[in-house]
Amino acid sequence: MRRMGWLLLAALIGSLAWAQTPVRGGTLQIAVDSSPAGLDPHVATAFATFVVIGNIYEGLTEVDEGLRVRPALAESWKVSPDGLTYTFKLRSGVTFHNGQAFSAKDVVASFNRVRDPKTGSPVASRFNLVKEVRATGPLEVVFELSQPFSPFLSELAGLSIVPAEYVASGGDLQRRAVGTGPFQFKEWVPDTYILLERNPRYYRQGRPYLDALKFNIVPDAATRQVGISSGTYHFLPNIDPSLAVTLRNAPGVKLYQTQDLAYSLLGMNVTRKPFDNPKVREALNYAIDRKALVQAVYFGNGVPGGPLSPALKGWASPTSAFPCYNTNPAKARELLRQAGYPGGVDFTILTLGSVKTVVDAAQVLQAQLAAAGFRAKIEILELGKFVQEWRNSNFDAFASLNGGSADPDGYLYRTFSTGGSTNVFKYSDARVDQLLNQGRTATSADVRRKIYAELQVKLACQGPIAHLVYGTLFSAARENVQGFKPVPTRSLLYLRDTWLAR
Repeated sequence: MRRMGWLLLAALIGSLAWAQTPVRGGTLQIAVDSSPAGLDPHVATAFATFVVIGNIYEGLTEVDEGLRVRPALAESWKVSPDGLTYTFKLRSGVTFHNGQAFSAKDVVASFNRVRDPKTGSPVASRFNLVKEVRATGPLEVVFELSQPFSPFLSELAGLSIVPAEYVASGGDLQRRAVGTGPFQFKEWVPDTYILLERNPRYYRQGRPYLDALKFNIVPDAATRQVGISSGTYHFLPNIDPSLAVTLRNAPGVKLYQTQDLAYSLLGMNVTRKPFDNPKVREALNYAIDRKALVQAVYFGNGVPGGPLSPALKGWASPTSAFPCYNTNPAKARELLRQAGYPGGVDFTILTLGSVKTVVDAAQVLQAQLAAAGFRAKIEILELGKFVQEWRNSNFDAFASLNGGSADPDGYLYRTFSTGGSTNVFKYSDARVDQLLNQGRTATSADVRRKIYAELQVKLACQGPIAHLVYGTLFSAARENVQGFKPVPTRSLLYLRDTWLAR
């Protein structure tokens, strides 16, 4: 018996040592719930795209698992004393997947492509304080700002650098992605899989360890569950909470978790009745029981949330700051009466059928809102149709999941500023615009905190979004998957450090 104990201990020590030594090779079989609508990083809006292209493209900076800004394609940078000039030194020896050398001209071209209205990029608003970008050498780029822009470095993480020559020659980024990242595009079989292979010229020495990433498109959650339990799939990224609960004690499966920056929401079109009236939007918030949503949809793995994720410590206001978060159907009915709707209102909620959390939230909301006089009809759409209607602001309301950012500006400016690149709600408020502009240009953290505290209160109850829940972000992996770390932004950045133990 004693000898057996020593043998087990020796085996455990050996296993730990073995697990800490990266092994090269293998294809990571990944199962995701939906196929991307396209691969162009400058027009993408859906998680289904970002989960694939996040390992193909890189920015000048990146945001790590602790929401810290790190160098990526920029090796270093200098900021002028007045905060208006950023000079970036780019990495040398970097090539795109098509063999073209990476240089400053690619940075300039990528930035100008995002800023071009013809591109229709959802991240364009993030950079409207940039006055000029110029290449001052093959590996040096200067950004001139019109005003100081505190979150500039973290926002640059969302600006994917694409090869200027490839785009200028008519390269189709929607179908064939070409970046500098650890994995390169190999093959896309629609609705079946996307295959990425190791970038043999990747500049981070020794990375990636895996030969390939295969994103299998598996819409059915039960099939994904069976697949990872049996070992058919190694990794399920960013899974919904019901699947996480099911897999929590599955043999051979481990769960990664972190606080999600993304949030579930009900978005309202303020150019359409009844949501053109702020009292109706406030009434809707009073009708929602967010704690019940956390239990019913997230199985307790989440928190009711306002305009900022609680992961942004020091920035996010507590929900107690928002009076309309105290569920009160009677108060909601009274506000509807004051708004001119004593008999209640009818409207349609568009939802994205491929995201279970969103569909579940819409159905729970439908029942909660009915108690306060909101008669909601739910219309479930596939991804392409949903994105089209969202872009065209062709909705009364929609239930969805929005991504977050490491800085409050990334959450709020493009979404709520007048003409913001993701302000599909057509919302416009002079005071909100003023605060948003002050928040991004103030250089004092204390001043910024006061500004965003006021903004959160103003947006939480009468804004165009009813923020619902910030969930726990879960990913599931087989036990032999090593080296991965979850990032609150939902980035799969650390697949470059992942390996398969054998």
